[in-house]
Amino acid sequence: MPLADLKAELADVGIDRFTASDYRPGRTTHIVLFRYRPDVTDAQRSKIARRFHALAQTERNGEPYIASIRSGDQCSGETAPGGHDRAFIVMFRSLGDRNFYVGEPVFSDREHLDIAHAEFKEFVGPFLAEDGALVFDFHEPDA
Repeated sequence: MPLADLKAELADVGIDRFTASDYRPGRTTHIVLFRYRPDVTDAQRSKIARRFHALAQTERNGEPYIASIRSGDQCSGETAPGGHDRAFIVMFRSLGDRNFYVGEPVFSDREHLDIAHAEFKEFVGPFLAEDGALVFDFHEPDA
């Protein structure tokens, strides 16, 4: 969904609803691909992965809200343009939880976004190549 459409949806329903855990329930998959700068060491890559996986313990209203995080290094012979090094798959129980997690660039109201994720994005940025992050989300609504 284009950013403009997400911002229009946010304007239509309001930020409280847009980021509510029960907003548009269903499995929401958030895929992130990283392409590291050539000088990033294996130790730095491991630290990045540990910090990313630690986000699964982030609490919202006293409970972890991320269903799961999985990741792995690129190992396919079917490489695509971009040369990404590592994939992370983050699962949510609703679009509202995903919206809370992502925050920017859709909105920046710190009361309605995951501060730990915002801090992680600041941390990982210097390790990524130019255009070194690719994100793709899809939603499977509850029946």
